[in-house]
Amino acid sequence: MTVMGFFTPFIIYLGVTLLHYFLPGRWVIGYVNNPKTGEKLRYRLNGRLVLLAAIGLWYSLGYVGWVPWDWLYQVRWSSLAGACVIGLVYSLASVLPFPSTGRNFAVDFFLGRPENPQFKNGHIDAKMWLYLIGAVMLALNVLSFAAYHHLTYEGESSTGIFVSAALLIYFILDYLTFEKVHLYTYDIFAERVGFKLGWGCLTFYPYFYTIALWSTVDLPNPEQPDWWPYLSIAVFFCGWCLARGANMQKFYFKIQPDQAFLGISPQTVTDGERTLLVNGFWGLSRHINYLGEVLMASGIALAVGYPGAIWPWLYPLYYVVLLFPRERDDDRRCAAKYGPLWQQYTQRVKHRIIPFIY
Repeated sequence: MTVMGFFTPFIIYLGVTLLHYFLPGRWVIGYVNNPKTGEKLRYRLNGRLVLLAAIGLWYSLGYVGWVPWDWLYQVRWSSLAGACVIGLVYSLASVLPFPSTGRNFAVDFFLGRPENPQFKNGHIDAKMWLYLIGAVMLALNVLSFAAYHHLTYEGESSTGIFVSAALLIYFILDYLTFEKVHLYTYDIFAERVGFKLGWGCLTFYPYFYTIALWSTVDLPNPEQPDWWPYLSIAVFFCGWCLARGANMQKFYFKIQPDQAFLGISPQTVTDGERTLLVNGFWGLSRHINYLGEVLMASGIALAVGYPGAIWPWLYPLYYVVLLFPRERDDDRRCAAKYGPLWQQYTQRVKHRIIPFIY
């Protein structure tokens, strides 16, 4: 069982890759330029279809009794070990064949060397493939963990476990529904492919994001009051509104800069060549979407019903540790890119992440 568990992510990642390659997809133009041609990169996207197909296969295999619905929970540790190996091998394969960026190898290995590798004439984009693999594996882990809780406690199951699982599935489905929008985000246009992105998507993302469920699905119902799940749902969707709203406003501003979004006419600062958005979601703070991510994670952690346990709260804490330093890096990057225009922008939008506080 340990050996089978170790090779489970190998099988799933291969299956997701084949689904991504063979299922119908749509070609879209991204934000990043091809350094060889100067034209915008093209991406073939079908993440939502791949996710639904993978969930259908998971359910069907469990229904006919070939693979238990809670298999990924049963083998979670050996599966994690297999994913660690995959992530490490992929990271090495993504860095070693490419020339140095001028930094030492440790930095190159962690941050990466290639910027936007694509394969099969753009049929597979490395970054979007990594996020797709991580998202589908995360969804299957979530479903398996929730199935374990149901099979263990049946009529005494905790509603909060299923609420937390549902919020995570919604988070994944939402991301894959708006794949095109995320072509305009920091990860795609600013980061390189190395250990951080490779191991992060193949290992960290699909396993660590389950930590609220991982640490509580074997526990009995905490008997929280009836309003507890509604509180967690409210916190989650408050964050979702901020994160999704901000990303969508920026996306539409980039492709249709004169059009209103949700009735919000864009207000900007400009130096005649470049333009920055300063109202709507982006008038609240420079990275209001980061606050949204933290709130969504907090809702997922709250839902399981063990607010005094430390493990579920590692999930939102991770976003704080990741995104607050990233905001500083992005600020320096933008200051160098935009010069005086960035100073004008920061005078209009004074707060970094949390409106009126930080």
